[in-house]
Amino acid sequence: MSEQDSAAGSAETGIHRQERVRIETERLRIEGVLTLARDGYRSRVSDVLNAAERDFITLTDVTVSPLEGGPTELHSYLTLARRHIVYVVAAEDDGQLV
Repeated sequence: MSEQDSAAGSAETGIHRQERVRIETERLRIEGVLTLARDGYRSRVSDVLNAAERDFITLTDVTVSPLEGGPTELHSYLTLARRHIVYVVAAEDDGQLV
């Protein structure tokens, strides 16, 4: 790989940022990492949630907990239909579910 290719790879990772979010559906509390654009178009969580052409959002490093109680599941990847989302908030960095 040339220096130019290496620099292009670095730029590719530099165009995204990750934000930890907590999502609630009617039955589940889901916490995970949402990948966003670093600047401009689709750089906010609301941009991703309001994108009419996108029916699903993808999260990584995910924790899924039933609202009625029960075992918590850990997943490396989860895709969620936007129509099931009741609300989304920024998750705390302490790793605890509220």
